[in-house]
Amino acid sequence: MDGSVVGCGCVALMLHVIYKGRALPLVWRVRQGPKGHFPEELPIALVDLVRACLPEGTSVVFLGDGEFDGTMLQQTLHEAGWFYACRTAQSTVATWEGETFRLDALGACSKPGTLIELKEVKITRDAYGPVMVLSCWAKGYQGPLYVVRNMDTAEEACRYDQKRFRIETFFSDQKSRGFHIHKSHISDPQRLSRLLIAACLAYIWIIYLGTLCEKDGWQKIIHRKDRCDLSLFQLGLRTLEYFLNEDFSIPVVFHIII
Repeated sequence: MDGSVVGCGCVALMLHVIYKGRALPLVWRVRQGPKGHFPEELPIALVDLVRACLPEGTSVVFLGDGEFDGTMLQQTLHEAGWFYACRTAQSTVATWEGETFRLDALGACSKPGTLIELKEVKITRDAYGPVMVLSCWAKGYQGPLYVVRNMDTAEEACRYDQKRFRIETFFSDQKSRGFHIHKSHISDPQRLSRLLIAACLAYIWIIYLGTLCEKDGWQKIIHRKDRCDLSLFQLGLRTLEYFLNEDFSIPVVFHIII
């Protein structure tokens, strides 16, 4: 889950599913205002939307940055039976084994390459929990990252947290590297939400063309034979361009499930 500026003076909060290094959009909400922290009821509403569509027993891991560490959202994810790993601020207050402290106290006693894991932690002044807290100071970084999670191991949480950045590729594909949706002058949230329907369906279709290109060996013709330096999105765009130039039949596959 993440948010991004769309149109003129609006921001979209979106929930995606990761597929082959790309983030495919599932649901979103658009509101007026600058990019920043969303009211907690918005991410909860998106989680409820997706939860209602999933088959019973589906395994889900929710990933988010520091905007999505609210205790009400964590409670919602817990009740849904979802795993989660969300960044949290260094100023977050935690209570562990009777001691109350800010999370940056963990960073003060660590060094690059250090991984600190605390279990049975209560967080915030409201003492929500118990949850697990992770302080990870990767080599080459200026300081540690703090993650609140409900996974079994710190290594599992770190591995999933690295996938969170995949959503940035979606936003860049929608903007400067693809559809240039950021140049829209639309300022009405409802109209922008409708525009995102078209843009997201187009994005999924282009990813499908990129996957088809890999599967059927077209990349050797439209890109290069020895290796592929393109993302699935860019590969799909080039496949579409090639099919149009050669006047080939263009595959369009969408299924409406009721």
